[in-house]
Amino acid sequence: MKPIPRILRLRTRQAGVGIVTAIFLLVVLAGLAVAMVGITTSQQASANVDLLGARAYQAARAGLEWGMFRRTRNQACDPESRFKMPDGTSLSNFSVVVTCAPQGTGDLVRYLITSTACNVPDAQGRCAAVNDNPESVRRTLEAEL
Repeated sequence: MKPIPRILRLRTRQAGVGIVTAIFLLVVLAGLAVAMVGITTSQQASANVDLLGARAYQAARAGLEWGMFRRTRNQACDPESRFKMPDGTSLSNFSVVVTCAPQGTGDLVRYLITSTACNVPDAQGRCAAVNDNPESVRRTLEAEL
């Protein structure tokens, strides 16, 4: 029997190492791809909630200005008013609750106007304090006249 040359012996011992390395690299790259998709998804969800928060603030501000207008021009102080923002606008998904409460007595009566806007109201049209929807936003503004 003829002896196997040394070069052939080294090659036979190393056979299969390349496939193990390739599989390892594929698994690592797939893990990195999954992590990047997760980060991108969470960043998009965060940006969406941030945008909804800005819109809720604007809806609450509109409700506050409406309540102040009613108090100063019409001399009306409704204990509670509820309305949806107009359709066809970027605020159309929001409901607003405006309350007006007199503070003090006699000649020094001041009025506390509170406006709360949310995109997921309860069945009565009020903004619930706690909501299970992860994209639920709520903003409250107050003014004293």
